[in-house]
Amino acid sequence: MLDEVPDPRRVRGRRYRIGSLLALCLVAVLGGAKSVTAIARFATDSSPELRECLRFTSTTPNTTTLGRLLARLDGNALDDAIGAWLGRYATDPVHEPGDPLRGLAVDGKAVRGSRTDTGKAVHLLAATLHTSQTVISQRQIQAKSNEIPAFAPLLERIDLRGVVVTADALHTQRAHTGRVIAARSHYLLVVKGNQKKLRKQLKTLPWHEIPLQNRTTATGHGRREVRRLKVRTVQPGLLFPHAVQAIEIKRRRTNRKTGKVQTKTVYAITSLTPDQANPSQLAELIENHWSVEALHHVRDVTYGEDASQIRTGTAPRAMATMRNLAIGLMRQAGWTNISAAIDHYRSHPEYATAMLDLTT
Repeated sequence: MLDEVPDPRRVRGRRYRIGSLLALCLVAVLGGAKSVTAIARFATDSSPELRECLRFTSTTPNTTTLGRLLARLDGNALDDAIGAWLGRYATDPVHEPGDPLRGLAVDGKAVRGSRTDTGKAVHLLAATLHTSQTVISQRQIQAKSNEIPAFAPLLERIDLRGVVVTADALHTQRAHTGRVIAARSHYLLVVKGNQKKLRKQLKTLPWHEIPLQNRTTATGHGRREVRRLKVRTVQPGLLFPHAVQAIEIKRRRTNRKTGKVQTKTVYAITSLTPDQANPSQLAELIENHWSVEALHHVRDVTYGEDASQIRTGTAPRAMATMRNLAIGLMRQAGWTNISAAIDHYRSHPEYATAMLDLTT
């Protein structure tokens, strides 16, 4: 798969195959490499056996070689190749009726340490599988734009049949839902101020008549959060196409250190019918969408993405893609603690090459 990524280098003077260079980057990132310099140092310190697996016959690439390659890669082509491969690897193509709903979260993230030609940080929009926190598609937001135009290109290469697309309020757009429904998929979207009439309609529904249908409690990051959910069938009459159910979530968050309590009411809509998703399933989809933030936390804290000084060309995006791929592979291998997984693959890089089947 990596060999098929378009090579931006001139044919003359090439010393290394692009697949070998990208595989080197991946194995190094699996072991915790945070920079191009760290990848080059990993290559220099690698064993003869590992070099043979990566098909480096004599010398290994230096920082300049790796930096030039990553800065000139076609970011869309790299993400499409890796996303398609991960999508096949991470999901079961056979989805029978009655199986758990498969959620796909659309969410954006800025690579804060990076800079584009306009001086702003690189902003990436990703489609991430709920259960495994695996990114199967990614697009970079154009300068002087936002995430909305990138929504359709992000999903156009994904088979959405049987998938529930979840997104925050920015993507509660009529054109988006038309594309999702046309792809034989469903949506679950948060509603905020950008859809004022819709939010007002949801807010004025007689929620007091609906009994509590789901209650969940979560703890983490020094706080305890209680979520209470109610669901109401609203078709026809809701000011949004294909919406069948309206959802009210009341969140009560308590800071365990200070005791400060915050309450918030969130509204959402979905094209799923009551027969397709009951309140507990809807609560799970909403919770899993928010839990995708854990992927951002790993990239920022464990991999130091926001502190990264990689800024040239497409290199910031390429490194973010490598982090996504590494984390997705670790999750698929059963790791729940990414820091422990990094320590494992740093100490035993041969396990990484075996997992990637680079020895064949």
